[in-house]
Amino acid sequence: MFIKSKDSTHPVLLYIHGGMPFYFLTEKYPAGLEDHFTVVWWEQRGSGISYSADIPPETLNSKQMINDVLEVTNYLRHRFDKEKIYLMGHSGGSFIGIQAAAINPELYHAYIGVAQMSNQLQSERLAYEYMLQHYKENGNRDMVRNLESNPVSSDTPDAYLKLRDKAMHNLGIGTTHDMKSVITGIFLPSLKCQDYTFKEKINMWKGKFRSGVHPLWDEMLATDLRLKVPKLDVPVYFWSGVYDYTVSYPLAKDYFDRLDAPIKGFYSFEESAHSPLFEEPEKMQKILKEDVLKGENNLADR
Repeated sequence: MFIKSKDSTHPVLLYIHGGMPFYFLTEKYPAGLEDHFTVVWWEQRGSGISYSADIPPETLNSKQMINDVLEVTNYLRHRFDKEKIYLMGHSGGSFIGIQAAAINPELYHAYIGVAQMSNQLQSERLAYEYMLQHYKENGNRDMVRNLESNPVSSDTPDAYLKLRDKAMHNLGIGTTHDMKSVITGIFLPSLKCQDYTFKEKINMWKGKFRSGVHPLWDEMLATDLRLKVPKLDVPVYFWSGVYDYTVSYPLAKDYFDRLDAPIKGFYSFEESAHSPLFEEPEKMQKILKEDVLKGENNLADR
């Protein structure tokens, strides 16, 4: 994990990444989380600096990874002498983060879901329909042919997953709205980040290629979180970019509306796709200061 803070007495925020760690993106897209928190960029089992070829594949399951979240939470509570911490799950990280918060709510001040998953199979179908329509409209016959040959299904084919990132980024519905290429937007910045050794950079991509979209991908497609986690006993905040089709913006709103929590707030990021904390950091920080840290929802859309 990477731990960043301007004051180690600040509240602790544990960040749970999605398909791959995004700590390296903070160089190009400084989020400023360390201004308000002791922020912990934890790289999960099998990912980034936690990658090892010796990790048994059978341990990459939701039960184990939720337990990992709780173990890391307790480590941070003891290390920084905090009764509770804040938990932020991004994309695939929101799949395990919200479940961890549901199991042990007493460990957390609040849960923040960034690009919060709900029903990912339905999300993929909505994304597929959007991409197919737009590639037909802009005359990209190769992409249309590839998409039509690899439709989304409950056993989403590898060919679609290999196509997915490129197709989404070309339309500005991927990692960020202004990121049009995985190569220039993610791969090259990961190689330039000075906080990783050369071997760690290689391992980051080994972990990504080994797991594909996310090590829990099949579980995510088979799970409807609206049914699995209908209630949280902590304040809940969802942040969602309106251009996000990696994890559906409308489905995140639907899940939020159904979710039972003591305090909750949904925040639309009008200039963002999948990563509003990187794309609109000033708005994000204002929400953190004025709502999350105060346990309120005055800035929320709903």
